[in-house]
Amino acid sequence: MFQEDGSSSVTSSPLQMFPMMSLSPGTMSPYPWLKELKPEERGLYLIHLLVNCANHVASGSLENANIALDQISHLASPQGDTMQRIASYFSEALADRVLRAWPGVYKAFHSTRIPVVAEEILVKKMFFEFLPFMKVAFVISNQAIVESMEGEKMVHVIDLNATEPAQWCALIRDLSARPEGPPHLRITGVHQRKEVLEQMAHILTEEAENLDLPFQFNPVVSKLENLDIEKLRVKTGEALAISSIMQLHTLLGSENDQRKKSPSTPMSNGIGVHLQRVAHMNQSTLRELLEKDTVNGYSPSTDSASSSPLSSIHSPNIDSFLNALWGLSPKVMVVTEQDSDHNAKNLMERLSESLYFYAALFDCLESALPRASLERLKMEKMILGDEIKNIIACEGAERRERHEKLERWSQRLELAGFANVPLSYYAMLQAKRLLQSYNSDGYRIKEENGCVVICWQDRPLYAVSAWRFRR
Repeated sequence: MFQEDGSSSVTSSPLQMFPMMSLSPGTMSPYPWLKELKPEERGLYLIHLLVNCANHVASGSLENANIALDQISHLASPQGDTMQRIASYFSEALADRVLRAWPGVYKAFHSTRIPVVAEEILVKKMFFEFLPFMKVAFVISNQAIVESMEGEKMVHVIDLNATEPAQWCALIRDLSARPEGPPHLRITGVHQRKEVLEQMAHILTEEAENLDLPFQFNPVVSKLENLDIEKLRVKTGEALAISSIMQLHTLLGSENDQRKKSPSTPMSNGIGVHLQRVAHMNQSTLRELLEKDTVNGYSPSTDSASSSPLSSIHSPNIDSFLNALWGLSPKVMVVTEQDSDHNAKNLMERLSESLYFYAALFDCLESALPRASLERLKMEKMILGDEIKNIIACEGAERRERHEKLERWSQRLELAGFANVPLSYYAMLQAKRLLQSYNSDGYRIKEENGCVVICWQDRPLYAVSAWRFRR
């Protein structure tokens, strides 16, 4: 444990004195004592270094930030345990934030990078297969749509992120088996890549033909922020459903939300206390640290939504978009979002929240795949690592991963004119059965005001809620 004077009460180990040690690197063997740290001590020290490094970055003390990053590099590893892997991606994000202060250097450093679209799509499919979160969201969304469309002859579904045809193949099968017979189904898919929509159209059309269900696919090639609502081609007489899976948060930023208007400040005493308390717990994995921290009474998200003034919920982009969707009069709109507050203006608050959130996701992957797995490495790098980098390194319109809690989304949707549709018992039952098929006791489902929250242990990760047009 750390004492008030900054020393450590961990006895008989190099960790005992690390807050007091000079961080100045030597020329030959900069930190030989780091090799003597036990795995638990290494994890604790990595948290300590990340907090210090982020404080130095936030305050502009780049020399000290550089020294902390150097030390982290000797301890962290994308092939290591949970804390080592997390530290690798958070340190990379902090370094990326530093580089952005020199736009010329940053652009030159990234000028020859080639995006591999096919691999990105493949890695997202792996994430879908190995972890249950998206499948649970699909099952719940489809059940809400089927229930709301009972008796309807013309059904139109709008998918605001049309990347995974599995959800709609399942819906086609459900609708084709209706006792009253299948409806005419039209699906509008929104995506910025034409080839993704073309592949989805082919798969869904084939599935509908096999089941003799009348079907049309309407592709809309567009980024969500540039979407022309008229291109959704909603017609009079058809029952409308909208599905948004982890898309709405990308609209919370704006061009006016620049770094100069939301300065990063050093860690406040409150945030410092709980992250330092986590760092002092002698546990072998960060998941265990989180569990013990919950026992000690701290959850970093507890007041993120309820204590914020209602006025802070308003954001021109999302307000305008939700109003446009409300104007389409949907019978049901199902929204899935990350259930954590990563949208604070203060860098240290975002670090605190995202450290807990992504620790749980890294633990999920560790439970699903061996540590040497190349698939796990790719998912952590290309999905979770990229999200961490966007949360920590970016500001203004560039920061798109602006995850917020279910309570705040509920307030936004209600202000836009939507009414909550409680998810059915059958939807909950299907979700629980799906989680049980993963043979892991870490996954949890809980009901919250008629919505579903998917958890790892006691950490909320994703929330699914259903809404309807209200006059």
